[in-house]
Amino acid sequence: MSGPWQTAWVTGASHGIGRALAEQLADSGTRVAVSARSEKALLDLHDSQPRIVPCPLDVTDEAAVVAVLDTIEKDIGLPDLAILNAGIYEPGYAAAVTAGDYRRHMEVNYLGVTNCLAALLSRMLARGAGQIAIVGSVAGYRGLPQAAAYGPTKAALNNLAETLRLEVQGSGVDIRLVSPGFVATRLTDKNPFAMPAIMTPVAASDTIIRGLEGKRFEIAFPRRFVAWLKFARILPWGLYGRLVRRVTGQ
Repeated sequence: MSGPWQTAWVTGASHGIGRALAEQLADSGTRVAVSARSEKALLDLHDSQPRIVPCPLDVTDEAAVVAVLDTIEKDIGLPDLAILNAGIYEPGYAAAVTAGDYRRHMEVNYLGVTNCLAALLSRMLARGAGQIAIVGSVAGYRGLPQAAAYGPTKAALNNLAETLRLEVQGSGVDIRLVSPGFVATRLTDKNPFAMPAIMTPVAASDTIIRGLEGKRFEIAFPRRFVAWLKFARILPWGLYGRLVRRVTGQ
């Protein structure tokens, strides 16, 4: 089976959703450049699937992002698809969150994406073709307990993706927003509560790829869980607060 993309770049590819995406894309015939801080994890991916090309990277290093994209373009060509997935998550109540926690989440989850966009978008626009998927989270829809450092970074990505989508329409570059619910990864393992509608990384990857092959701007899943969260977005604050306290016990 062959997919619609000849080349792709996936950040945050060492584990979880990013790893599953890289494997699924490579298995469908795509040449996939994979980036993460763990070189060993990337080399393991290459050993299991030779169409995967390791490109170690810390997305918070702006100069390193440019250098890695230069290397990718030289080795496999400018990607047809880029999935900007790198991120961190540390749950915690706001009273215990430090300034460093807030800064680190913003540096990785938001500025890490913008570093990649700054290096990538102008090249895709010059070519007149390409697809960029920004991986946010349903945690960016509204404020949630224990997400003071994480949630705002994902809310920022929602706004960023919408802005870019409006600006590049008609250019040949396709901007998408990916909003997963709970996915069983090393990050969600930190949650001290039962997670509704939790999915495996493989199931999440399959949903994302099918969504990218379609036409919807936002790929949000699982659908029933997302429908409730989107309904909660339009509730008045008092009602929303009571609902969250009842559901979470917090």
